[in-house]
Amino acid sequence: MLYYFFTWLHEHYDISGARLFEYNSFRTAMAVLFSLIIATVYGRRVINLLRKNQIGETVRDLGLQGEQQKKGTPTMGGIIILLAIVVPTLLFADLEKTYIRLMLLCTVWLGFIGFLDDYFKLKARKQAKEAGEAYKKKDSDGLAGVSKIIGQVGLGIIIGTTLYFSNNVVVERELIGRQTIDSTLMAGERRAKDSNIVVRNINGVKRRFAEVKTPITTIPFVKSHEFNYSKLISWISPDAGKFTWIPYIIIVTFIVTAVSNGANITDGLDGLAGGVSAIIGAGLGIFVFVSGNYVLADYLNIMYIPNLSDLLIFVGALVGACIGFLWYNAYPAQVFMGDTGSLALGGIIASLAIIVRKELLIPIFCGVFLIENVSVVIQVAYFKYTKKKYGEGRRVFLMSPLHHHYQKKGFHENKIAVRFWIITVLLVVASIITLKIR
Repeated sequence: MLYYFFTWLHEHYDISGARLFEYNSFRTAMAVLFSLIIATVYGRRVINLLRKNQIGETVRDLGLQGEQQKKGTPTMGGIIILLAIVVPTLLFADLEKTYIRLMLLCTVWLGFIGFLDDYFKLKARKQAKEAGEAYKKKDSDGLAGVSKIIGQVGLGIIIGTTLYFSNNVVVERELIGRQTIDSTLMAGERRAKDSNIVVRNINGVKRRFAEVKTPITTIPFVKSHEFNYSKLISWISPDAGKFTWIPYIIIVTFIVTAVSNGANITDGLDGLAGGVSAIIGAGLGIFVFVSGNYVLADYLNIMYIPNLSDLLIFVGALVGACIGFLWYNAYPAQVFMGDTGSLALGGIIASLAIIVRKELLIPIFCGVFLIENVSVVIQVAYFKYTKKKYGEGRRVFLMSPLHHHYQKKGFHENKIAVRFWIITVLLVVASIITLKIR
């Protein structure tokens, strides 16, 4: 909104300083600043409101160190993160950009699903209190698992459909010699609507580029580093490529759902999910920057994605929101994000990775989310297997997810969270290095 206002002032009145809003770097910096202010200054008001309405966490007795001290700590603090992301984006981003609209939808959609989950859990606790019963937290107290999955799948379908069919979602292909746009198209690729040939001067050499719609992604560590989703079904018949949208949307939906749930599972220690998400967000910001700059994209030999640069403003707000939230969520936490925040953060990260065509890197830079998810799967599967075979269930970990395993071993939760942050930094750096290692 401020972007449009100051652009209008510059165009009609040529007011000094109004032109600053034309620069993505300035608007990104302002988004980071505003998100930090919203999370830290207004976050306190949200916490007080949650405490006033007795929206506190109920803690099960799991035998973990310091768990009872968390009892009554306000939850649903993810509202702070959502506000700190959405408000700066609305103020400083170009809302006509498809990517910005998609990310705002993702944030609000998953935030609402998480809010409903937190709300139903709170309602169950209050009902137990009114009935004079001891509240026992159950998975069924929140939003039904099926309903949650349906919501995540629904969002995944919207994201996948938009990225595949929207004429505003394109990449650039270089035309060599006298090539035409149609002659340079590969399997599964289509001419973008009103596609024009752009001539750019790169390092003193004039080169021609055309915008095309293509279902491709980046393969890390490989010289021929592009994978076309049409290859998944092109073996069926020569005309099967026209149905590439089916596996593409299925894969996008799976990624959004998996990463969203991974972030949700990781949110179990003070500052853990918020810190990990901030680091991953910063790494994705680098991918957005280089993929949206045709000079850097050419230098790194990666695909240039037009209309991507404004997405930096959203990423800046994301990083600022996560860091600002840590002001109250770092040990000892004064508020928990709840599913309201964790589901949204996971979905945002997955969607950003898909948009910049780096979804195959998710197992690397989201390694903490992945190992937390895998630890739960291993624990449950091994317990059921040994119970069936030996009549008594056995465990691989002292407790799952993995962060609780280390708590059981006597590590302080603050040390676990910080070490997981460090691991995430290493994983994100490794992911960025893949831009050159091929």
